[in-house]
Amino acid sequence: MHEFSIVQSLLDLCESHAKENKAKKILKVEIKVGKLSGVEPHLLQSAFDTFKEETLCNDAELVMHIQDLVMYCRECKYEAVLDKNEFYCPKCGSPNLSIVDGEEMYLMRLEME
Repeated sequence: MHEFSIVQSLLDLCESHAKENKAKKILKVEIKVGKLSGVEPHLLQSAFDTFKEETLCNDAELVMHIQDLVMYCRECKYEAVLDKNEFYCPKCGSPNLSIVDGEEMYLMRLEME
């Protein structure tokens, strides 16, 4: 379950930003989680709730925005959201795609006081 190590890195990043901004507390952590990131949102939530104790995120709410998988077809120049993990263009059928969004996890915003 790699969500534990992901949460530890996320908490370290949050604490670093809080210290840079002289914040005493983090109230909300907003992240974007791509559907193809390999992160299980419910496990990430559980890990966050477990490991946030004794950090500046102790009372913080974790808000996850789940990002759809967005592809760009190099053949017909079509960009679309893929509903399934079928990696071909829904317009022309080409497998010559690049992924535009939905593979990563990002810290989007912190609410601090």
